[in-house]
Amino acid sequence: MKDFNIIIVEDVPLELKGTEGIIESDIPEAHVLGTAADESSYWKLMRQQQPDLVLLDLGLGGSTTVGVEICRHTKQSYPKVKVLIFTGEILNEKLWVDVLDAGCDGIILKTGELLTRGDVEAVMSGKRLVFNEPILEKIVERFKKSVNNEIMSQEALISYDIDEYDERFLRHLALGYTKEQITQLKGMPFGVKSLEKRQNELVKKLFADDNGTVSVNATRLVVRAFELRILDLDNLHPDEE
Repeated sequence: MKDFNIIIVEDVPLELKGTEGIIESDIPEAHVLGTAADESSYWKLMRQQQPDLVLLDLGLGGSTTVGVEICRHTKQSYPKVKVLIFTGEILNEKLWVDVLDAGCDGIILKTGELLTRGDVEAVMSGKRLVFNEPILEKIVERFKKSVNNEIMSQEALISYDIDEYDERFLRHLALGYTKEQITQLKGMPFGVKSLEKRQNELVKKLFADDNGTVSVNATRLVVRAFELRILDLDNLHPDEE
């Protein structure tokens, strides 16, 4: 790894000392241009000399949003500068999403293996989305859950003989569309009467165990579709009208 310049943004003196220790012992190629404990100090350093890498904590001065904004403005103003998040915000998943949207090159949580030479080398070599093991475990867990939900949804569509139009009809009912509005969707070849018939057929399919003893309106039909995984709350969006 070639020599490079770094700015460390950290407002907790003890943690800053620990971070500097990691860099000094494990990453001798990194030359610290300076450290900043707040936003104004950071931008003062940036005006003096731009680094190759910013090692950025997110929780500065009790605020979690300052770090996100520093990341966003850094990537906008200095697109060649790499930003690696090194944060103790180990439970705030929304914050991780925000800083990824802001353009960071990776997130290292201050837990588990902490910051490693491999992490920094990966970022400096141009790799995006560099994570350490604690956050990777979360990502993999969510990925597995997402895939399993997709599989259950596909199986439900087959098991209950749900075709494309059934799914579109149910999805738009869930979104609050009236039958009249659904008939206006692009590629929907049904009138209101046909949709009413389709709704009755869906009730028979999805409530077969009730033997027709329960009255089912559109709302209950939609709830049943969610229960059976025919509809996915995370993919509930309207089609082009």
